[in-house]
Amino acid sequence: MALTETLQNAVLGSAVGAFIAGAIVLSILILAGIWIYTSLAWMTIGKKLRYKNSYLAWIPFARTGMVLELGKFHWAWAFLWLIPILGWIVIAVLGLIARWRIFEARNYSGWLSLSIILPYIGGILYLVAIGFVAWEDQRKRR
Repeated sequence: MALTETLQNAVLGSAVGAFIAGAIVLSILILAGIWIYTSLAWMTIGKKLRYKNSYLAWIPFARTGMVLELGKFHWAWAFLWLIPILGWIVIAVLGLIARWRIFEARNYSGWLSLSIILPYIGGILYLVAIGFVAWEDQRKRR
């Protein structure tokens, strides 16, 4: 009886371990896909707005500086990432303002930039929004 119970526990433990490993691998693949998509989108936006170093979209800290510069802020504000909590709040607000300005520069509504702060569906809406801003050219509004 003890051998059967030990065997069942081993099988159950292996199944749980395999499930956790699969979930970790899937999460890494999804995050890598999102990073590649957003990097391509921001690089395209940078090129369309004639940003000199649009390749910076691929570098995590540098992307913040790039977005801030495209939004008419100085790139050095990106160093606020190094100040816990208060710096993060300030950089989030500056990032929203910068994205608003970038979206308007590409002839899209600045309101689309606020999609990132919506709970649950905000991330997906934001990914769709930057896709449109990057790859869909819109005529100038009157």
